[in-house]
Amino acid sequence: MSTQGVGDAWVGNELRVVARAGIPFRLHALTRPAATYFSSADIAEMERGTRYLYPVSGWRVARDVLAAPGRFGRRFFAALGNALTGERESLRNRLVGIWHLAVACHWAATLRDEEVSQIHSQWIHSGGTVAMYGAWLLGVPFSFTGHAADLFRNRSALADKIRRAAFIICISEFHRDFFLRNGARPEQLHIAYCGLDTSHFSPRRRVRPEGAPWHILSAGRLVEKKGFPVLIRACEILKGRGVDFTCTIGGSGPDEAALRAQIAAAGLGDRITLTGTALKQEDIPAFMETGDVFCLPCVWASDNDVDGLPQMLMEAMACGLPAVSTRLVGIPDLVRHEETGLLVESGDAEGLAEALMRLERDPALADRLAEASHAHLLETFDLRTCLEPLLSLYRAALEART
Repeated sequence: MSTQGVGDAWVGNELRVVARAGIPFRLHALTRPAATYFSSADIAEMERGTRYLYPVSGWRVARDVLAAPGRFGRRFFAALGNALTGERESLRNRLVGIWHLAVACHWAATLRDEEVSQIHSQWIHSGGTVAMYGAWLLGVPFSFTGHAADLFRNRSALADKIRRAAFIICISEFHRDFFLRNGARPEQLHIAYCGLDTSHFSPRRRVRPEGAPWHILSAGRLVEKKGFPVLIRACEILKGRGVDFTCTIGGSGPDEAALRAQIAAAGLGDRITLTGTALKQEDIPAFMETGDVFCLPCVWASDNDVDGLPQMLMEAMACGLPAVSTRLVGIPDLVRHEETGLLVESGDAEGLAEALMRLERDPALADRLAEASHAHLLETFDLRTCLEPLLSLYRAALEART
């Protein structure tokens, strides 16, 4: 059982693998996602089968909280004691956590007649709190995967979640070290990369026509953590140095107006195209085939949000593009500097421009990095193999329950 809808591309791809492995699961989520990044029938079917907890009736929650001592006995009082006195990051987190315990009482009441072997939360902030308390009330194992915003910007009751987790999925070496520093036991931790179904992609990088400008691609949600302002500044540097290039940034998001204003102010309207449209998963290969390099200069956002391991980087590498990114969180597991791509420091527009110029001036280097990155992706990040640690843990949970 998973507490996450199909609002993220990597979630949909991971659930496809779980389904193919014959592992039964039921999706639950707090809210319906605002958008989905698929147009395929199987993901639409998963979305239709997802149970959403919100909107929830206040009186039903109150009713199920009052009934919880009789339904769950000592487990309810233990969970209540944790909500009232457990280690929390702020008073707000404690108050919200108490509400999430109440929601968990309502949710767990609906699950009492179902066979629940494991409750796994794909994120570990709000949904993870409901998942932890729901598993506690039902007396079943709880586990989670941690990523980025849920561990930093929206962290909530993380110490208790680590202590209660039967296992924790780490999406990179960075995450494994992070959990160890925050009290996890080594035996709890299992690395399972957020991989890619590489069968949907093939390396078809374009042959640059003679005299055509070098084409830089980037894509993602238009938010601060993606670092698009840094890319625009790097493009301004490239223009000043006489590099013949164009750049396309694919995606939509709240920063679109600010990015368009920055492009106009830099006089790059004839060089940079901002699509303003989110890329569907099925359209990514055609988008990537138009470029010569893919650049995603991720940064640590001012609100403490950050990318854990960007799937768009994997998709570019799967399509045969050399990649340029930043030394941040899990990215160095994917883009190994000088081996499978080039890395620069986060926020360094000058360094980013230098890295891009290297690839523009040295096509042999670009080809070598593209080939090596594709091989690395197939070996380490292919969904057919990289999720096996998680699948093994799910199978063990099912066997233990039966």
